[in-house]
Amino acid sequence: MKAGKPGPTPAAVAASAAGIDFLLRSYTPDPTAASFGSEAAAALGEDPRRIFKTLMAVADGVMVAAVVPVTGHLDLKSLAAALGAKRAAMADPAAAQRRTGYVLGGISPLGQRHACTVVLDASALEFRTVLVSGGRRGLEIELSPADLEKVTAARIAPIAAP
Repeated sequence: MKAGKPGPTPAAVAASAAGIDFLLRSYTPDPTAASFGSEAAAALGEDPRRIFKTLMAVADGVMVAAVVPVTGHLDLKSLAAALGAKRAAMADPAAAQRRTGYVLGGISPLGQRHACTVVLDASALEFRTVLVSGGRRGLEIELSPADLEKVTAARIAPIAAP
């Protein structure tokens, strides 16, 4: 894989600035799609277990990014445990958009307006590369889990539920 060039989003710029290898993969998003992640997997012809979504949560009052496969759900108790927090809940969508600078369905763990703690589901380590949002609907960044961990300073933990 060759290093991608700075792209149209802060996520692509952050990946490029980190000097990691990545690919930008785009598709035409369907505004009526029920699931952005499933849509990305189908449009790109990829195993949906390799497509990861970024969900914003609040753990003990602090906003965090949880990166889990689109085939599963975020286990909030596991997220809280991974962070040493007493409790975690999903963040308000408007607050998540303000904090990250991205729209829902396009929130990336990379290049957020205000960086936060990132927790990556341990299942990502099963793959040579994974795909995460590139910062807008219809744009994915493909990179190794190790590089995703490095660029975001992510914690790795089992935080997804089937």
